[in-house]
Amino acid sequence: MGHAEFTLKDRVPSQRISLDEYWMPFTPNRDFKSDPKMIVRGEGVWLWNERGDRIIDASSGLFCCALGHGRPEIAEAVGRQLAELDFAAPFLRGHPKQFELATKIAEFTPGDLNRVFYANSGSEAVESALKMALAYHQARGQGGRNVFVSRDRAYHGVNFGGVSLSGLANNRRKFGNGMPGFFHMRHTHVKENYFTRGEGAHGADLADDLQRIAAMVGPENIAACFVEPIAGSTGCLVPPKGYLKRLREICDQHGILLVFDEVITGWGRTGHAFAAQAFGVTPDLMTMAKGVTNGAQPMGVVAASERIHDTVMAAAPEGAIEFFHGYTYSGHPAACAAGLATLDVYRKENLFDRARELSPYFLDAIYSLKDLPLVTDIRGYGMMAAIDVAPDGGPGKRGHLLQKKLFDNGLHLKTTGDAAIIAPPLVSEKSHIDLIAEILRKTIGSL
Repeated sequence: MGHAEFTLKDRVPSQRISLDEYWMPFTPNRDFKSDPKMIVRGEGVWLWNERGDRIIDASSGLFCCALGHGRPEIAEAVGRQLAELDFAAPFLRGHPKQFELATKIAEFTPGDLNRVFYANSGSEAVESALKMALAYHQARGQGGRNVFVSRDRAYHGVNFGGVSLSGLANNRRKFGNGMPGFFHMRHTHVKENYFTRGEGAHGADLADDLQRIAAMVGPENIAACFVEPIAGSTGCLVPPKGYLKRLREICDQHGILLVFDEVITGWGRTGHAFAAQAFGVTPDLMTMAKGVTNGAQPMGVVAASERIHDTVMAAAPEGAIEFFHGYTYSGHPAACAAGLATLDVYRKENLFDRARELSPYFLDAIYSLKDLPLVTDIRGYGMMAAIDVAPDGGPGKRGHLLQKKLFDNGLHLKTTGDAAIIAPPLVSEKSHIDLIAEILRKTIGSL
């Protein structure tokens, strides 16, 4: 590829930036660098490109910025923290905000998920949860439990444990066979539920795939079952009615841990703090990231049940490290400050209630697009939805073209394959929802 440059035109004098050195993640780099889509500023539900064009953010950045962009409360909290304490070693040392934030998170989590472990991303949170499951079973004398179950079309991050859990082919096919001992249930996107709003009436029996896998490998060998309550990155796959409760029953029957990956669904996206509360099912471990800091600082979290935590603690000798796992930036002071400020805004502005109240209007707007000829399915729950468009010339080609045209027409969102995923900030107004639907209609109709 020839040398690629970009001119940042909103600066005086204009600044020339080389595009060659940065290897972009999950991006067709050559395509991007031939036609860059740059964002230079964000405020509220809006983004701006280098030309000063305003773009509505219809996917909260990457499902992170539920409070909208540029929240001064978070920026000021992070700035104060960096000036006071920029870093503290997380091994053998602590700082007050780590403990304060853990207490605040536990006020939102369901059941007894009151023990908080810090990572730096959703991927790292999933890796941490995998290790916690193994450590728990070993601590109670069942070290033979080392099999994990996930689903087709699942996304659980990009580290090797998460990739092994993943059910997205392109996230796996270039990286070998993955880790051994990982099995996959079928996904729940069944044709009988197409264009269904909320939970579908068909497919709860797919949870019995876990029973089938248990019969095949021996339930005494399974450590945990990982699921996203609503599969997010693959395109908002809402569970059928009764599906998650059935998984809970099977896990309880066989002593299998149930892990909810709430990296996308957590922090208000379903109209509740977590999807676990929306669907009335409490897992044993729960991962989160993104919305915990509103995307302002990297942070991942695992919330563990007291039972799991206490079992692992009790198995170690007094004075010994109980859980040999962690990261240099676990509970980073600036990330904790961002988390505390973020959770304070959620509470003060009643944003979970607001999301629940706005959801019917949002879903009405998205489902109004079902008459478009290229739309093959619409799914949605809370403040998240997905629109499938008919493939053209191979899976994902039309979806990729759609997201580029949407950006040029003033709307940012994420696509996976030929699914466009809509998850606007929880601070959105009805007028913002109207604009999102208008641009979607115009753009999909022009493909």
